[in-house]
Formats: sequence, structure tokens, C-alpha cells
Amino acid sequence: MGLKSFFKRMFDTDPVPRRLYRRIVEQARQPHFYAHWGVPDTVEGRFDMITLHMFLVLNRLRLAKNDEKAAALAQELFDEMFLDMDHNLREMGVSDVAVGGRVRKMAEAFYGRLAAYRSAMEAEEDDALKAALMRNIYGGNADEAALARLVSYVRVCHDQLEKTDVRTLLKGEVRFCSPEDFESEGGAFCQ
Repeated sequence: MGLKSFFKRMFDTDPVPRRLYRRIVEQARQPHFYAHWGVPDTVEGRFDMITLHMFLVLNRLRLAKNDEKAAALAQELFDEMFLDMDHNLREMGVSDVAVGGRVRKMAEAFYGRLAAYRSAMEAEEDDALKAALMRNIYGGNADEAALARLVSYVRVCHDQLEKTDVRTLLKGEVRFCSPEDFESEGGAFCQ
């Protein structure tokens, strides 16, 4: 057995929510978002990109109405995210006493963003999505071209996930379009 297959097998034994969350974080940390689309490369900017990608996956799980496994995975995925946030805050030196309050504020921000994104995605026009991304990702200050690319990217990812069989997510697998491929394809569907 080669080293690569050993590590693949080792990581595949991770619980589904952890594998799914790891993939969300990998996507949210794509350097292209920060270097070319103007997303602030800060703790807040990275949290907001993780939240955006979490929304996309959680929204897909929510669309699987009356599916108890999808609902359970959504809760486990949320738990995984905030366990990771707690761990990261502690690694950054936030005191044990302050961690609870910081995590609570992050959870409130998370739920607020989810509600804004859900509402924006239900609208046919992009104005609500532009406003939500401008406020949450860019803090009110974005280049219009970068904002337009991010809006299109979110729409494509949302549509791509809507077409994804929920059983794929239940196995801990999710595919996102890379921002570089998305940009080079001119916003067309990409794999």
C-alpha cells in the first residue's frame, strides 16, 4: 500500500460531517477569492466565506424535505463548524472565559447570514444577493466587478448543489466550482 492510499484511507475514516466541513473550509480558503475577488483576507473574511459555503450545503440539505438523515447531517455539520471555531479561538489565544461569548456572537452572525442568503436566493433578481454579499463578505466596500463575480459564483454553486443527489452529501462528498475555473469559463457551469 502506497503512502497516498494510506492517507486517503485514514482520512476517509473521518465522520461524514467532518469530511464535509473540511471540504467546505478548503473551498472557502481558495486564494483566488482573496487575491482576485477582493474578499478581505482576515479572520472575519474567512469566517464569512466559510459561512457562505456552509449556507450553500445546508440549504441543499434543507431542500431534502422530510429526510431525517439530511436534517441530522445539517445539525452535525453545524456542530462541527462551531467545534472548529471554538478550537481556533483557543489556538488564537482567546481565554477560556471569553470563548463562549465569542462563539455565541459568531453563531448569531451565522444565523443572520443564513437567513439573509436564504431570502436572497429565493428572489429572482440579484439585488438582494448583491446587498447580502456586499454587507456580509465585503463589509460594504467592494469593487462592482468582484461583487458581480461572487454573485454569479454563488448562483452557479447553488444551482449545482440543487442538482446534487442528497445521498452524495450524506456520504460526506461535495463538489464546488473552483473560482479560477469559474472565472475562466465566464460564469458557465463548471465541474
